[in-house]
Amino acid sequence: MHISEGVLTIPVLAAGGVISALGVAMGLAKIKSHNLPQAAILTAAFFTASFIHVNIGPSSVHLMINGLIGLLMGWMAFPIILVGLTLQALLFQFGGITVLGVNTFNVAGPAVLFGFLFRKTVLSDKLVPSSLAAAGAGFFSIALTALLVGVALYASNPANYGAAAKTVFVAHIPVMVIEAIITLLVVRFLKKVKPEILFTATAVRTTEAV
Repeated sequence: MHISEGVLTIPVLAAGGVISALGVAMGLAKIKSHNLPQAAILTAAFFTASFIHVNIGPSSVHLMINGLIGLLMGWMAFPIILVGLTLQALLFQFGGITVLGVNTFNVAGPAVLFGFLFRKTVLSDKLVPSSLAAAGAGFFSIALTALLVGVALYASNPANYGAAAKTVFVAHIPVMVIEAIITLLVVRFLKKVKPEILFTATAVRTTEAV
């Protein structure tokens, strides 16, 4: 869900840059040496997920797995997503350098928010609430990301991008459903084979099955 270069106004770019800088600082403060392999794997997964994308005006539609990243990594989602977006911009011209701040916030902000809101329920040993929470994290992270992209476009140029903002959100409804399913399946798998990974964001160390 990359916004292209030359689309957003300077105030929107500046706001996104400042907020993302704060988020990245928070994330870097949380990352420890034992988190690095997991962070690297999720960065690679995020980087790869958007290879198949469909351009929609000034933005694009593709998988992001930001809900899963938020559940697993919390604030660390900001540096993870920033690195992924930077590599995509430099290697494949997805998005761009000047819009990195806005694009990072649009993807990482919802990841951190819904990771925080749903994590406790995801860690529950009750199958149905845990499954619904995992799916909800995937679904609502994409929904809010699409909404934030629309807000950024509308705030920059309501006359030209008002309709595009609505189209971006509607086009991501299938992605919301797919991401909900992917997040649910990955969380259920991790709870069976390596549940301690789910505790990374809470700094809890345990090897007990959830």
